[in-house]
Amino acid sequence: MSDRVFSAEEKAKLTQLINEGITVMQEVDDLNEGLSDTVKAIAEEMQIKPTVLKKAMRTAYDGDSHLAFPGDHGDVVRV
Repeated sequence: MSDRVFSAEEKAKLTQLINEGITVMQEVDDLNEGLSDTVKAIAEEMQIKPTVLKKAMRTAYDGDSHLAFPGDHGDVVRV
């Protein structure tokens, strides 16, 4: 560990950063939990595996605008 001594101003900045970071991380956790609940509900309603919906969201987020889902008769449905 470093022997550096922080000034009162530096300590205040670090404390503020850590507190804001904790708040943001909690908000992200809450949003992820809500999204997971929504995915599960829609997956159940549409009889799609939640992992398929999650993968579709991840693919869309990563920039692939051509999403495909398995259809009722083994065909592929593009969205």
